[in-house]
Amino acid sequence: MAVIGLVWLFATATLTYAAGEKLATPAKAPLAVATPRPTLVVPDIRGQAFVFAKGILEDGGFAWRVQGSVQGYSTNVVSSQQPAAGTRVADTGAPTLTLTMHRGTYAQEGTPQNTSPYAGTSIVLAKSASARAKAPAMRKTVPRAKTAVKPATKRPTRRARPPAFVLAGAPKEPLNEIPLTVRARRLSNWLTPSRRPTAANQRYWLYQHAWIVTGAKFGWWHGAAALRVLINVDHRVQSQWGLGVRSESVARGALAAAEASGK
Repeated sequence: MAVIGLVWLFATATLTYAAGEKLATPAKAPLAVATPRPTLVVPDIRGQAFVFAKGILEDGGFAWRVQGSVQGYSTNVVSSQQPAAGTRVADTGAPTLTLTMHRGTYAQEGTPQNTSPYAGTSIVLAKSASARAKAPAMRKTVPRAKTAVKPATKRPTRRARPPAFVLAGAPKEPLNEIPLTVRARRLSNWLTPSRRPTAANQRYWLYQHAWIVTGAKFGWWHGAAALRVLINVDHRVQSQWGLGVRSESVARGALAAAEASGK
């Protein structure tokens, strides 16, 4: 009986120690895996009219601010940019480019836009490829037999857009953008009776307005027709939002100039 009692005490002590060790040993926390941020490539907008440069930056996910004595009027031209074109930056939300401008050929009309309509974020340069960890070696694969590849068919070229008139020094219409008439009709469809005059909606209307007016002044394809649609939009803006008189006046002046130049 004494021997059995000693065995029982020894077994109980061993189990108690083992349980204590299990509870006292902290569980290993999983290692955090750092996921790299996606990168953006800074576009080259030097020499672009500001109305077009803004669209390029917005499409690329960038914000901007204008510095210097020349402000961000639609017809002014981008002289320099920071960071430089081709720089790879981390996608921090809306990396902010700093632009300097010079006066364009045309008059500075409307209100300058020296900052993007949304909040910008800081510029963080992307890490170079040499600083990244080396990728694990890939297993060798047995090459497959080559199969005949059909020759790629040529994509149809974009429809030509002959200018309404030729203006010395005016940039050519970018064929990767929708025509002015399509832009004006989309703006007309966008302005529904329920559309409220929020700050974002007003900025959108003014941006499209500046693009159409500027393109028509440059003599782009069917600019006069686009201006007629735009004037109708401006009239509806006045009825719905109680503003837009000056914008309609600018559009009517551009229409008169386009019609006179197209004769």
